This record gives sequence, C-alpha cells and structure tokens, in this order.
Amino acid sequence: MTTPHARGLFRWALAALVLAMAPGAVLAADKVRIVAQRTGTLAWELDVAQHHRLDQKAGLTFETVMLASPMAQKVALKSATADVIVADWIWVARERALGGNLLFHPYSSTAGALMVPPGSTLKTLADLRDRSIGVGGDAIDKSWILVRALAARQGVVLTRDARISYGAPPLITEKARQREFDAVLTYWNFSAKLRAEGFKVLMDMVDVEKALGAADAVSMLGYVFDHSWAQADRGRVDRFLNVMKQAKAILSQSDEEWRRISPLVQAGDDASLQTLRDAYRAGVPHRAIAAEAADSNALFKILLETGGAELAGPVRTFDAAMFYQPQDGS
Repeated sequence: MTTPHARGLFRWALAALVLAMAPGAVLAADKVRIVAQRTGTLAWELDVAQHHRLDQKAGLTFETVMLASPMAQKVALKSATADVIVADWIWVARERALGGNLLFHPYSSTAGALMVPPGSTLKTLADLRDRSIGVGGDAIDKSWILVRALAARQGVVLTRDARISYGAPPLITEKARQREFDAVLTYWNFSAKLRAEGFKVLMDMVDVEKALGAADAVSMLGYVFDHSWAQADRGRVDRFLNVMKQAKAILSQSDEEWRRISPLVQAGDDASLQTLRDAYRAGVPHRAIAAEAADSNALFKILLETGGAELAGPVRTFDAAMFYQPQDGS
C-alpha cells in the first residue's frame, strides 16, 4: 500500500518525465566555447546576446574567453580549446590548403579606409606619389594589398612611388593625429574615430573592393569553426549563428543598446560612438552565401597576384566549399 507521500513523488516524477519527452524540451543547454578579442566587435555582440539571454532562449550556454591577439584566438581554435572564433577567409583558405578542414560563415564586411587630414588637397590614389603613407598593419595586410592593386591599375606603384611606414593600428592612428603622414590606412574602428575628428576619406575599402570587381561589400571576416564540430551537431551551430544574427539586429536597430555597451566600445566621446555605430551597421552581412563567395573569389585572385605566397601560403585556387550554409539558407 502506497502512502500519500509516495503517490505524490510518483506523480511528480511522471510529470517530469512527460515534460522531458515533450517536443522542444531542452534538458541541458548545449555549450559553445567562443574565443574573442577583448576589444573587438564580437565581444560587444556576445555582451548583447547574453544581456538579452538570447543564448539561453536558444538552449545554448556560451563559454567565452577574451584574448588580446587574433593569433592567440587561432591557436585556441587549432588546439580545439575553442569552438568558434572570428577570422578572415584568407587564413581559413590557408589552413584548408595545409590539411585543415575549417569552415567560414560571413561575420562582417566593415573595413577601414584611406584617410587624409583635415584640409588635405589629396583626392585620388595618383595624388599619393611622393607622399608619406602610414599603414596600420604589415606589408601583407589585406586592405593594403587591395589598395596597392588598385593604385597599380592607375599607374602608381605605392611601394616605390610613396614613402610607406607600417605599424600597429593604434600607433599609426596616433601618428596620423600628429600629422606625421599625408595619408593613413588603418582598421575600421580607428578610421571611424579619425572621421569623427575631422579626417576625410580619400577612399573607402568598400569602394576599393568594388573598383577591383566585387559587386558589393565583401565579408572578409567570418565565424570560423572546424568541420568536425559542425558535423557533430549542426543544429547547435545554426542556433549559435542565429543568436548572433539576433544580436546584430539589436545593434542595427537600437541606439539605446549602443549607449548601454559604450563602456565596452571605449569610443571616448559621443561623436566617435556614433561613427563606430554607423560603420558597424554598414558592415552587417545581408547577402546570400553564393554572392559572398563569388566576390571573395574575385578579390582572392587579386590578393594572390599582389600578395603572393607570403599572404596566401600554398593556396593557389579559391575554395568556395569553405563557406558554411546554415540549414535554413540564411
């Protein structure tokens, strides 16, 4: 004979079993290990996703590690201590050519710009002859290679016809403020801040890409993960990408959200926050995967011709199979 207490426990256990078997029930959240750059846009988006509990609603648990350098992120992914990072498709192509099986999904088409100080008379790439140019990055920075390629089509060999200085983007940007360069090419967040300070755009990288044959802005950066991780649970990958799409949508629509994350953005003032916000929004991917792959292929040929093996390593042909297509087609 059962007691009322025992019957109560039985009913509770039965109810729990029915709930667990119900369609869509989630017994435990699926984990996604993400490595991001502490000062990068992915850190902003992850904050938005977790603040609005988008990860929890999708049945995911984000384990996030913030590292200082892109190289450290790549090491984490290759050593399987991270599931997802953000990197460029040139690196993914190199890794695949070396035997890896990484996948790429468009993250952002936001790119830098070739900037000139207030009052500058420079208007075209041809005007850069005999001028000093600061490049945020090194000689194989992808934006710099594309600028060089476009200038060469106009008869200007920038590495020969101009005075080039390479350096870390923060340093190059500060030297630009001190008017040490006639023009500066630096990362999008630094060029956005310079724009807020009165610097002018001599040529935006989106315009460079289009002049070189792309139909629209190209997402050079993407979410990168291993094929085996996607193969093990494609639903988890697609839910992760959908969560991040929702976070991007919030940042694309809500100025209040930008004010909330302003301590993370570290813009310094309202004008810089606004230019960073606008540049970020312009780079949110909106095109089909096939269109992204086609334009990436067009730019790859130019990057390979100008940057050579130092940039592309053993890669000789474009591999469109690296582009990951979610099951919903987004």
